[in-house]
Order: sequence, then C-alpha cells, then structure tokens
Amino acid sequence: MQFVKASLFFLLLTLIPVALPAQEEKGSHAAEAEEEFDASSFIMDHIADSHEWHILTKKNGESVAIYLPVILYSKEKGLDIFSSRKLAHGQVYKGYRLEEEGDNKGRIVSLNDDGTVNEEGFLLDLSITKSVVGLLFSVIIGLWLFLSLSRSYKKTGISHPKGIQSFLEPVILFVRDDIAISNLGEHKYEKYMPYLLTVFFFILLNNLMGLIPFPPPFGANVTGNIAVTMVLALCTFFITQFSGSKSYWRHVFATPGVPVWLLPVMIPVEIIGLFSKPFALMIRLFANITAGHIIVLSLVCLIFIFKSLGVAPVSIAFVVFMDCLELLVAFLQAYVFTLLSALFISLAIKEEEHH
Repeated sequence: MQFVKASLFFLLLTLIPVALPAQEEKGSHAAEAEEEFDASSFIMDHIADSHEWHILTKKNGESVAIYLPVILYSKEKGLDIFSSRKLAHGQVYKGYRLEEEGDNKGRIVSLNDDGTVNEEGFLLDLSITKSVVGLLFSVIIGLWLFLSLSRSYKKTGISHPKGIQSFLEPVILFVRDDIAISNLGEHKYEKYMPYLLTVFFFILLNNLMGLIPFPPPFGANVTGNIAVTMVLALCTFFITQFSGSKSYWRHVFATPGVPVWLLPVMIPVEIIGLFSKPFALMIRLFANITAGHIIVLSLVCLIFIFKSLGVAPVSIAFVVFMDCLELLVAFLQAYVFTLLSALFISLAIKEEEHH
C-alpha cells in the first residue's frame, strides 16, 4: 500500500511541472509546437545532477526550487560562494554562467569580458549539488543507524534484538556469513568486514532514498551518478591491489604454465583484467539504477505523449509495479556490488596451495 501511495504522489509531483505551464491560452500552431512535450529532456532533467532542487512550476512559468550553494575557485577571481539562484535561467553572475545546452550543459563556466567561454582558465567547481546533498544525508542516516545500534549493544549486550537491532542485525549477519566468510574465509574476513558493510549499506541507503520522490533530499539519483559508482569501484580496486599476495602478482606478471615467449601477450591481458573488474562494478551499478529511474519516468511520460488521461490508470499501474521491482533492485545491487568486491579481494589474497 505504501508503494501505491508513493507512486501516486510521484505521479502528482511529475505532473505539476509539466502540466502547469501548459495552462496558457491557446495560440497559433507555432505556439503549440513550442509547448510540445519533450519526454527525453524531461527524463534527463530529472535523473541528472543539478545545482537546484526543482519543486514545481507555476502557471506563469516561474519555478519553485531549492537553490543550492555554488562554490567556485579560479586563479583569476579566487574563491566565490553564492546561491545557484544567481545563475538561474541563464543569468550571468560575477563572470560565471550555468550552461543550459550544448556539451557543457549543467556545468558552470567562466566567461571572458566579451561573453565567450574562457576555455583556458582554471575553474574548480566544489558546489553542493543534488547528489552531494543526497550523499551527505545518507551519511547522516547511516551514522545515526549504526551509532544507535552501538549504544543499544552497550546497554543490553548480546541479547534478543529489539527495535532497530531487529532490522539491522539480520542484514549484518547476512553480509558476514553469506558474503564475507563464504568468499574470504573465516580467518581473513574480519579485516575486510568494515569496508564490505560500509559499501553495502551506503549503496542500499542511497538506492532507497532515490525511490522516495519527495521531500528533498530524497529523490536524488546518487547511485545513478557514474562519478559516485566510479569512486566506489576504485575503493574496491585499491583494496584489492594493496591486499594482493605474491601468488596474485605472480599470476599477473608470470602466469604459471604459460611459456616465456607468450608472456608479452599474457601480461597486457592480465593487466587489462585488473581494470576491467572495477569497470564492470562501476557500470553495473550505474546502469541498473539509472535504467530503473528512466523506465519509471518514461511510464509517466506516456500520459503526455498520448495526451490522454485514459492512459493514466495503465501508466500508474506499471509505475507501481516498477516501484516494487526497483525496491528489489535496490537490495540486489547492494548485494551484488558487495559480493563481487568480496570475490575480487578473495582472488587477490588467495595463496597458492602446496601439495
């Protein structure tokens, strides 16, 4: 029932920004063409990172949004901190502009005196975007959950789980028994448990937050941001390489059973294999989460594409179904990423068996 409510609310929120501007007087065919609904732009605007949190659009076309801080540093201008409202709707502020189209769409660029983009200047963008807010909020939730769990254990000790313990303890035991121990072994799993638990709950929290459309900071497509998934994959990559045993590196640079003359071919292949594993982790998480959001938004867009409320019941039914499926994917992708990370680490720390 909660998913039905969430889906209906999601539909309402997505109808408002698109429907309200259309309540203008009907003009010529040219005006109607301008108001033609662009599904691809609508979807990409919702899943992409942004410097503002769009709430709704009024009848007069004015947007109601939460404007986030912009933090910029350049050698010429130094440090600048201001609200992204200053750059809304293509405005120029202090020689900066937020690009709304082209290759730099969504990026803040520095301008020359003649209004052209300064391609040569150094500009460091440390702005607080939707994804950053989502990340910070997930960290706060994670800290609250596990600090509460820690205090609970200090008070009651190892006993029958109550409250938040009853939810978190089975999940932690699942990660320990079915992921860490089964892949890393009973003697080595404890060293990597903090990382595996952190990755699992970080991905799970952000996946679940992305399914809740409102209010901010929920609804941010954090794990659908390839920069976030790349950092997660790099963490697994570096832990794997720094944990590598002698036999692991011997297998890379002197593969057992391979003739010496064939090593110049095998070594590049093995090195490519080192990077292909984290690359697969990065793309798998990014693609699955992003695809889920695109499908849900596409189903909502059917109402506007067909321009008929008769499509609404069917669209809502599929949205509810996709929300349920996305909930499964949220847990599944956290599990898969953690499982593969444990598997890659286990392959690196495995010692040769001597008979």
